[in-house]
Amino acid sequence: MPDDLVHHPDGPVLVVTAHPDDVDFGMAGTLSRWAAGGAEVVYCLVTSGDAGGFDPTISRQGMVEIREREQRDAAAVVGAKDVVFLGYPDGRVQPSIELRRDISRVIRQVRPVRVVTQSPVRDLDRLFASHPDHLAVGEATLCAVYPDARNPFAHPELAEAGFEAHTVAEVWIAGGPAANAWVDITDSFEQKLAALRCHRSQVAHHDPSGFTDMMRSWGVRLAGTGGLPEGRLAEAFRRIDTA
Repeated sequence: MPDDLVHHPDGPVLVVTAHPDDVDFGMAGTLSRWAAGGAEVVYCLVTSGDAGGFDPTISRQGMVEIREREQRDAAAVVGAKDVVFLGYPDGRVQPSIELRRDISRVIRQVRPVRVVTQSPVRDLDRLFASHPDHLAVGEATLCAVYPDARNPFAHPELAEAGFEAHTVAEVWIAGGPAANAWVDITDSFEQKLAALRCHRSQVAHHDPSGFTDMMRSWGVRLAGTGGLPEGRLAEAFRRIDTA
């Protein structure tokens, strides 16, 4: 497969999403290919998914423990190096200055060339992709990339703690309109499915074959949108140069 349909990064990648399983629904096939190509991939989860699940007998703290474990298991399938949880409350995320600071801190720690995150733009044709937490995380992450993480005078407490300013070269946005970059995930689709199946508290109620068919249909649709050959599967992003 031509490299222009994989888009291998030339340095670390930081992935910032709202909830456990967001990474795997939207980006796991891509991240698996990048990790297999030698990229260091780190996840930053703003919440631990305490408002998720379907079993009312599980406490909210119990759900946090379950979902953090599920996300770490899924990250291992994909080949991610580390998973960071910021601990914000699920369903109540705002693009606050505090969240911008916390994401900036992780950017300065990881020092990625590429940040992957969720769209801050509501897509009225795909409402589920536009969860309010997703929108808030996308907005806060873009603010953290520019101007916060690169400005040594933003969030002075970070510099005082030894986190030096860092400029991210590019941002890849998933789940929003106007995609301009597609990654062929045909060869990593099974890893994507395996990562999703780690999130048992969220997907166990699905019929396995029906779930596989649904995910495959998403990949086929995106591949068609991106002009990939028939029979291929893809994930789609809006790529933005930010250096």
